[in-house]
Amino acid sequence: MRRRDFMAGAAAAVALQPIRTRNEHARFAPSWESLAGGWTAPDWFRDAKFGIWAHWGPQCVPEAGDWYARLMYLQGHPLYEHHRAHYGHPADTGFVDVIGRWKAEVWDPDALVAFYKENGARYFVALANHHDNFDCYASSHHGWNSLRVGPRRDVIGGWARAARRAGLRFGVSNHSAHAWHWYQTAYGYDPVGPRKGERYDAFRLRPADGRGRWWQGLDPQDLYGGPAMVAPDGIGSVAAMNAWHDAHDGQWLETVPPGHAAFAARWLARCTDLTDRYDPDLLYFDDTGLPLGPYGLQATAHFYNRNLARRGRLEAVVTGKQLTGPQRGAIVEDVERGFSDRLRAEAWQTDTCLGDWHYNRARFERHDYVPARTVIQRLADTVAKNGNLLLSVPVRGDGTIDADERRIVADIGAWLRRNGEAIYGSRPWRRFGEGPTNPAAGMMNEGAAKPFTSADIRFTTRAGALYAIVLDTPPDGRVRIASLGRDEAGPVERVELVGGGPLAFRQEPVALVVEGVDAATAGAVVLKVQGGTVN
Repeated sequence: MRRRDFMAGAAAAVALQPIRTRNEHARFAPSWESLAGGWTAPDWFRDAKFGIWAHWGPQCVPEAGDWYARLMYLQGHPLYEHHRAHYGHPADTGFVDVIGRWKAEVWDPDALVAFYKENGARYFVALANHHDNFDCYASSHHGWNSLRVGPRRDVIGGWARAARRAGLRFGVSNHSAHAWHWYQTAYGYDPVGPRKGERYDAFRLRPADGRGRWWQGLDPQDLYGGPAMVAPDGIGSVAAMNAWHDAHDGQWLETVPPGHAAFAARWLARCTDLTDRYDPDLLYFDDTGLPLGPYGLQATAHFYNRNLARRGRLEAVVTGKQLTGPQRGAIVEDVERGFSDRLRAEAWQTDTCLGDWHYNRARFERHDYVPARTVIQRLADTVAKNGNLLLSVPVRGDGTIDADERRIVADIGAWLRRNGEAIYGSRPWRRFGEGPTNPAAGMMNEGAAKPFTSADIRFTTRAGALYAIVLDTPPDGRVRIASLGRDEAGPVERVELVGGGPLAFRQEPVALVVEGVDAATAGAVVLKVQGGTVN
């Protein structure tokens, strides 16, 4: 199944009436032109550079990785087999039952956020809802929320209070606009085997089925989204069923559900409730552009207007993906699990994860998380290109992170405590860097990136100094920087190792050569360069 198979030009022909703003005198109207006309990336975001994300919800309970609530309904998929082994057949025990098992029994948001701040995070983002359509907050418009069922706690409220007590900027991520098509596997069936043709739980469950159960009073169809794209009877093989889903509900649709504009209207009510209730600094959308056409524009305009009214100045950040040129003046572009290959004029963000977005115990057991060294290199490459890095640290269903994750975060923190002056509050130099390695631009391509080397250098500036971040430790203790040769940069007066002391150097016409860079220095080495026209 394709994660991002965008269907250009395939928007559903749904007639929508214009959405009025709640405040006729509001500064922002729900249009790209209006948003771009009055917004700029706030200084807090441009200065922060590094955020940590708790991509945490009921799909973390099975500890089996990403997209559990969709893939558990595809016969033959490893998550289908996992579900059968641990919970039962999805016709009998569906994702609704997994939600009932989410207790967050040892979750301590203050301790986690304090740990993240101690180790370098300058903003913190929490998942408000995923494609599983479950609101992790005290939702006024959706009964399937964490205060009413599951942990019976206001998860976003807890995260928000912890972030503010720690002095961090706070963000929320909203992924629920895709629930209407993403969940359609829950209406399917096994195409082969002893229960062939028997529909899964979403197809049959109704409010009456909850009588006497923990979800009494709720409608399962509100959770699963309703039967928008139900696989027809008679599909006779796993391959054919997978192909059917890929061609229909497996597409990454950004449209209002055909014939179901009420879904989009309710999505808007839920989103504005989220931003009104918790007053976040950042709103992350897992969408190309903004969700659901005019509804996403309305949500963004409302968020900007409320932020402006509450703060007296606009400090809000909204992120979206694969933006067009004009859209980049209205919101921040987010590049999921990917890179930029150039220095961008506008602020941007990349988000990635130490492992799977939803907690996967197998990652811990294999000890194959992304190492701190790789995260640090990624951070330096991103900041040099005018971006921020948002790092997801997967959280177990019980609300804890594992020992490997704690060690990696602590190692990142140790590097930032020594070298943070080259990161926080910095701005790009006239070029992002030099060296043989420049990852290709685009989303979902980080796995194809070549390793950085000691010849790869990234530049930042701050307070009159130029920082040269050497992305791997030079084996001979010598760093050669072609961009700082005398002919191009003018005379260099001083070079020092950040966190160390002055270093010997010579400035040749075509390069600055720095000696004595300690090979024992772990990870990326940061040099502070002053003098001449380097700043």
